[in-house]
Amino acid sequence: QVQLVESGGGLVQPGGSLRLSCLASRSIFSFNRMGWYRQAPGNQRELVATMSSSGITNYADSVKGRFTISGDNAKNTVYLQMNSLKPEDTAVYYCNAYAWVNDYWGQGTQVTVSS
Repeated sequence: QVQLVESGGGLVQPGGSLRLSCLASRSIFSFNRMGWYRQAPGNQRELVATMSSSGITNYADSVKGRFTISGDNAKNTVYLQMNSLKPEDTAVYYCNAYAWVNDYWGQGTQVTVSS
């Protein structure tokens, strides 16, 4: 049983920054890919950023240049550094871990960008 626990969400003003953390119950390098997704009320879940076990990253066009995904294997943790936040970034952010036979999700953390 794999567990993913997100933290770091909160209320921030436009232009501000937050760093989200995803603590996994096993090595992040044991997964083929880890990533962050988000979902606003009434909207579809969308991909924000992913990172493969080899370190290759992908980002949604809407966050390129503002968000950075990174990992710390010693801490079993994946981060999402979010800078220059905009109101449209408001959503519940979910951590995802994909292995070739399974797909795991955290419970989510709320990010609200508002003045």
